Amino acid sequence: MENEHKLLGGAMVTLALATAALVVIPYIQLSEIGPAEGLEPYTSMELRGREQYIANGCVYCHTQQPRAIAQTPSDFERGWGRAPVAADYYYDTPQLMGTMRTGPDLLNIGARQPSADWQLGHLYQPRAYAPGSIMPAYPYLFEVKDEVQEGDREVPLPSGWVPEGKVVVAKPEALDLVAYLLALDRTYPITPPPDMAEQASTPEDEASEAVETAE
Repeated sequence: MENEHKLLGGAMVTLALATAALVVIPYIQLSEIGPAEGLEPYTSMELRGREQYIANGCVYCHTQQPRAIAQTPSDFERGWGRAPVAADYYYDTPQLMGTMRTGPDLLNIGARQPSADWQLGHLYQPRAYAPGSIMPAYPYLFEVKDEVQEGDREVPLPSGWVPEGKVVVAKPEALDLVAYLLALDRTYPITPPPDMAEQASTPEDEASEAVETAE
């Protein structure tokens, strides 16, 4: 019985330490952090699009957390941007950082591909823009009509992908989702804390150092 009490006590202490290290301390450290300078709150349309992003499972195949060059230079070389900081996610609840990269990281997709027409077309049929893409199409976010009506947002698809004699029109859900994707732009510069200012370096400096180390 005494051993059982010791085992139970040890387990509780371990759980308490883990909770403190992984939950309590990080919460205290981040509680004073505000939004990054240059980060704007989401609009109501972008928030609706964020819900579409979740509902359509985008979070299962795409991350929103480019890795630091110190971890691997590959994300920076792909043009995915700098490593994010906590302030980049200030308006995200919950944060949609993701865990798997079946597709590219999307934290800066609004900067990399700022065309709403491209985003809409890519959602309707990814293979019209990236042959061989394994991303699923989302035709239910669109309507195929005989002609464009007042208030419709026609999707200009590449030649050969428009149903003959028809037009493709984006539903409000598609427009909301694209508005959210275009809002994913964390390319503004980050100001390091005063005690780290002297140690701060640009992504180009880190890339150069990584190459030199590799050589």
